[in-house]
Formats: sequence, C-alpha cells, structure tokens
Amino acid sequence: MISNKLAKDVLNLALSTGADFAEIYHEDARSQNIRVENGKIQNINHSNILGIGLRILKNNECYYASMDGEKKTDLIKLAKELAAALSEERKLSVNEFKNVHYKKRLNTSSPIIDVAVEEKIDLIKRGVKVIMDYDPRIVRTISSFSSSFKTITIFNSKEQKIVRDEQRGVLLFSAIASDGMGLEQGYASKNTQSDFSFFKNLDVESLARDKVAKIAIQNLTAKECPSGKMPVVIGNGWGGVLFHEACGHALEASAVAKGLSVFTDKKNQQIASSVVSAYDDGTIENEWGSIDIDDDGHVSQKKLLIKDGILNEYMIDDYNGRRMNEVGNGSTRRENYRYAPTSRMTNTYIANGESSPEEIIKATKLGLYTVGFLGGQVNPQTGEFNFGCSEAYIIRDGKICEPVKGASLIGTCQEIMLNIDMVGNDLDLGAGMCGASSGSVPVCVGQPTLRVKEITVGGRGGKLQ
Repeated sequence: MISNKLAKDVLNLALSTGADFAEIYHEDARSQNIRVENGKIQNINHSNILGIGLRILKNNECYYASMDGEKKTDLIKLAKELAAALSEERKLSVNEFKNVHYKKRLNTSSPIIDVAVEEKIDLIKRGVKVIMDYDPRIVRTISSFSSSFKTITIFNSKEQKIVRDEQRGVLLFSAIASDGMGLEQGYASKNTQSDFSFFKNLDVESLARDKVAKIAIQNLTAKECPSGKMPVVIGNGWGGVLFHEACGHALEASAVAKGLSVFTDKKNQQIASSVVSAYDDGTIENEWGSIDIDDDGHVSQKKLLIKDGILNEYMIDDYNGRRMNEVGNGSTRRENYRYAPTSRMTNTYIANGESSPEEIIKATKLGLYTVGFLGGQVNPQTGEFNFGCSEAYIIRDGKICEPVKGASLIGTCQEIMLNIDMVGNDLDLGAGMCGASSGSVPVCVGQPTLRVKEITVGGRGGKLQ
C-alpha cells in the first residue's frame, strides 16, 4: 500500500517540470482459474498482481509508465523519468488528499475467489455432464470457472484519493461436435460482480444443454446461410454486440476527439432511426460492466447516447475531453496498472421499443433471424463492419423456420442504425470482454429484439427463397 505522504511526494515530483495533471494508480489483485476438459480437472491456477501506473498530462499530451511491485525507490525513479518528458516550470503542487465518497453498487463483501474450490468444480461438472450426455457426436468439452478480487487506489493532482474494490466470477462452457465431416462449436458463459449466490441460483443444466450442446449439434446439420440483401431480425441480449462494435466504439471520446469516428461533430444530428434510443449505463447494480467510480474520479453515470435517433452524448474521459471542451462522464477505464486509461463503454444497450418479439417476427415475410454472434471486424473511422453469426434461422411467412450456419452481417453502422424499423420490448443484456487501447475491460452489450429492414447477409447457400 502507498501512504498519503509517499503519494504526495511522488505526485509533486511528477509535476515538477510543468505537467498540469498527475496520477498514481495502485493495484493489488488476485485471481483463480479452474479448467476442466472432458470432465477431468486440467489445472487450478492462482495468480497475484501488484503494480503501479503513473500518468502525467500537459495540454493534449499524455505520458504513462508502469512498474511491478510498490517499492518506494522504484516509484521515485519512475516519477523522475516521467517528469523528464517535460522541461518547464512547475504549475501545480499537491498538499493533501480528500477521500472521494461514492454510492456503492457492487457487492464485494463476500469474495467469490474465497469460495471453496470444490463448490466451483461441482458447478462445472454439473454442466459438463449434461453436455457429454446430450449427443455422442459431442467429442470434446472445455469448461472453466474464473474468479478475481482487486483493490485499486488512485491518488491524483486534483487532491483526490479514490479507493475501490472489484470482484468478478465467470462460469464458461464450450462443446465441440463432429460428424466425421466437420466440426461445430457451442459456447456460453455467465458472469457476475455479485457473490457466489448468483451461481447457486443459476440453472446450470439448462445453460449447458440449450446454449451449448444443442447449438453445437444443431449447426452440424444446418444448411449454409443464403446471401444477399434481406430483412434481419436480431435477438435480444447478446445481439447487442453489433451495436457495441459498430457504433459504441465510435461514440467513445478516444475516437471522437481525434476525428477518428464517423460520429465526430455529429452531436444533435440524426444518426439512427427515430425508433432507436441507446444508453451506456454503469450504474446497474452488480451488472458485469458496472463501475462505482471511474479512473478520473467521476462517479458512474447513466448516459443517454442516442435519443429517438438523435446523437445526444458521447462517452468521455477527462484527457480526451480536453480536445472536446467537455469533462469526463464516468467513462474512464483500464484493464490494469500497465495501461493508461481512456474512454470505454460499461453496459451499453439499445432501449426498449413498442413492439413485441412476436410482432416483429410475424411482420417479416422472408429474412434472417440471428440470436448469437461470433467475432467480427469494425472500422470506427468508416463505420464498416463484418460479423459472423453463431446461431441463425430463416424466417418464412412470419415464422422462425430452419436453422442455417455460416451467416455474416456486412455493412456500415450508419446504414444499420438508420434501417432499424422495429424495436421490441424484451431488453436483455449479455456479458463479455472488450479490448481497446486501455486493455480488456468487462462490459455488457444489450438490446431488445429488433429488425433491420435491409442489410447485406453473407453466406454460401445461394439466394434466399
């Protein structure tokens, strides 16, 4: 742990050559991962991380360095090296720190990492048994339970001291099916920032059967998806990854401030259909992407990004906000002490609309229904994207019909957002990890069931008919 006196000395040293902001980020973290393959325990790994990141800013310049451990002499040396990047007179000094108080929404009182290993293994094996018993064509299962707990302390030249705890738990199942001619995979996970009761109350067997085993087997016999322009209905929850990737990153100040986003200077302009409103909300209690307070010392906020199709707000960190003449709004995040923070999403979703999922399907004569996505690519500067679908079906005469595989959605974020013509009332969230310049951070994506009236679908199944 770093004392207030040492933090003051280090910050004043970092500020000595003209920086207008300085920050110390101290992290003390421990993690555990249990991996099971084909029902057998492969390994149980434990790790401990202790380190410090030091950042100074001057106008629109940022300098960052990090170190393992917390040795005083190393930290003083790091501050001197960072200060050497500038060569002007001191502008600021730190005298004392005030503890920043905030509303605590995350449950860290009962760490999942401290739950007995046997309980976690039992949870895994319950799901693995269901998967292995589902069909003899399932040839391999890989499952895991990961948990972590970290304490973060931030001192900055605004004379703030921020202390927060974070804990996480992830249960993951995957299955590989083979018919001798090809391989298909099913995959699902459940993530929480709450305590272990979340997993005790989880229907593990249904998750393993319906989201993992069933999908792996279904895709073995599914026909190839047809291609061409067509209506696409995107299911709720994890379907929101398309909005997250195609539009969410382009609404982060790290892209907007530098003119690297298709939405730069588009505030108060229409960027989506009038039936679309979207939020980034880090205040949802115990949700996977939620934060109590961000790395700039701003409390978490619920931000209305798009209101009735009009761009209303960006996700802003203080540093990139300098170029935009705006202050941060609870969006500053990083993976760990090795990364400088920047603007990042938390729980980002399209809000509920007025249609029911049944009405949306019924209103679609011929098209594609997709409820799961694989990896994809997106260019925030142009908005172009390409996403693969892990679970998809053909819609015929207002009914969900045969499953298809190999589907991909191709287009631009401008196109897809303006072409959304129906939004459901069944909002759900899906948890995952998001990678960017400040590392990999936990986020939720989300949306209700919605319809894009026309989008290009890639596939090897010929023309839809």
